[in-house]
Amino acid sequence: MKHSIYGLTLEQLTAWLVERGQKSFRAKQVWDWLYKKRVKDFSEMRNVNKDCLQLLQEHFVIQSLSEQIKQQSADGTIKFLFKLPDGHMIETVLMRHHYGLSVCVTTQVGCNIGCTFCASGLLKKSRDLSSGEIVEQIIKVQQYLDQYEQGNRVSHVVVMGIGEPFDNYDHLMDFLRIINDQDGLAIGARRITVSTSGIVPKIYQFADANLQVNLAISLHAPNDELRTQIMKINRAYPLKELMRACQYYVAKTNRRITFEYILLKDVNDHEQEALQLADLIGDMRHLVYVNLIPYNPVAEHQQYQRSTPQAVQAFYETLKAKGINCGIRREHGTDIDAACGQLRSKQIKKNAALC
Repeated sequence: MKHSIYGLTLEQLTAWLVERGQKSFRAKQVWDWLYKKRVKDFSEMRNVNKDCLQLLQEHFVIQSLSEQIKQQSADGTIKFLFKLPDGHMIETVLMRHHYGLSVCVTTQVGCNIGCTFCASGLLKKSRDLSSGEIVEQIIKVQQYLDQYEQGNRVSHVVVMGIGEPFDNYDHLMDFLRIINDQDGLAIGARRITVSTSGIVPKIYQFADANLQVNLAISLHAPNDELRTQIMKINRAYPLKELMRACQYYVAKTNRRITFEYILLKDVNDHEQEALQLADLIGDMRHLVYVNLIPYNPVAEHQQYQRSTPQAVQAFYETLKAKGINCGIRREHGTDIDAACGQLRSKQIKKNAALC
């Protein structure tokens, strides 16, 4: 199977071409066609010689994702369902903010983390996405903007789609370097956020990489007993280990870390949990932001409901009173299967019913 050409950094593409007898400047030409002009076929690269184009066509593809469904919300959010060459499906979401356009990308087909409230984990991980398949999600969204919203560009990226990014670490890191490259999409590192459920060794590795990319931790509970109930990863990496890794990250990078906290009615949304969360953050509070997230109910997890607006506000005010910088996430795409993984799951069920 041919690989996506988007999986190569500029340096990797240059080395690959030179090893095969091509001049090094060809890589920059190809890179320009891919990321600045965003062509959809090698034949459109008009200033690249035939030998080089033939070489690329023999080994790579430009389009490995095919759009299956596109849903647009009343608030402008667009969710794309893409099919991969092997038939698997992934989701990518375009969100509109006052500060720009953000794309949420997927890093795995399915997820093995098994959070009990999450629609994405309903289907076990089949495989990792390649760096090219992750990059191409951004390209596909940008090509949509080029066609229908000329002048708009993807300005921010969140790696919070289906899968655990740190469980696909090497491909994730290549993806980050490719989209951050100033000769390519030039998405600033500080406009990129990677979210992890807490794979502790990779947090240390990510801190040492010093990419200036933002880090978010899916926390969702302030004590081990509760977090283990709703997130099985806590058995492998309990809060003491996780918080030690977060402290290392903050000390190493001097960058703010975000804690994602989904509020589940009568589970983790009491004043007691808010106070425990403030204590857990402790001395890191000057470089911590808590993102409070109203839960998106899914049919497969009927044991959970959304916290009441009153409970959400009370949780927020308790944290603020303790000096914790926090906010309540604005919702996107509530009317188009907003929870990550829902659209994919529904389409798989529909396909199964037709067979």
